Amino acid sequence: MSAGKADRLVLLGSKGGPALRTGGPWPSSSLLEIGGRAIVVDCGLGVTRGLVDAGFSLKALDLIFVTHLHSDHVLELGPLIHTAWTAGLATPVTVFGPPGIGHYWQRFCQAMEFDIEIRIVDEGRPDIRDLVSVSEFGEGHVVEQSGLKVAALRVDHPPVTDCFALRFQHGAGKVVFSADTAFFPPLADFAEGADILVHEAMLEEGIERLVARTGNGARLREHLLASHSFAEEAGRIASHAGVKRLVLNHLIPADDPGIGEADWLAAVRKTWAGDLTIARDGLVVELA
Repeated sequence: MSAGKADRLVLLGSKGGPALRTGGPWPSSSLLEIGGRAIVVDCGLGVTRGLVDAGFSLKALDLIFVTHLHSDHVLELGPLIHTAWTAGLATPVTVFGPPGIGHYWQRFCQAMEFDIEIRIVDEGRPDIRDLVSVSEFGEGHVVEQSGLKVAALRVDHPPVTDCFALRFQHGAGKVVFSADTAFFPPLADFAEGADILVHEAMLEEGIERLVARTGNGARLREHLLASHSFAEEAGRIASHAGVKRLVLNHLIPADDPGIGEADWLAAVRKTWAGDLTIARDGLVVELA
């Protein structure tokens, strides 16, 4: 990404959970372009296609952040990097993720060993294992480089303990991703004054319908209520944080034909009066 390009957030995948349904959206992934850096946040299924559709050159892959190790956030991490490599990636990529992300990458490379080895010899490619460095983080300062500062906050997403909200700052620009979390008041301080807060959201009536059509309904309902936030709660965090724009993302449910944007708006407007975006795949949000 060139430094002259406008800073923007592209919502590549907007649904919560790993399942795909006919005509529905893709799981979690985003592209944040800020201060001349291109940052991929989460790598759910469909991230590679989403990046290409957003006009992003895979050869420019640079920084990847994973909030936690649920499959709808990490399933396509290896395939994204590998596909970029076959598209001509020859510059270093850094992956930042919670404890266990290094194990994922090592095992992915082992699983793809035949293909990797043969392409190095047959196509003269650099060794993908030398191009990628993996850095595992905990709460607090994550990295600072070329004016970009990244910090992490452990959020409330049981039974996953290593799940982190992420704050990206470059100059005056600040974008915060809630990651997956139940209502978590400390997030308001972490996101204070952000240009954009990307916060997960559920709709109560949607949960009941989702549970009714799912095999493990009762157990699923229990997990959703313990580990995720309702749209009204996301609005409350945004209000307390005084952010400039709230983006509702990781929507649950995101593929119920009986639920539309008006339903999300009605729920979140109870607690948030400011600028608002309801995510959908491919949507671009400019940073002011």
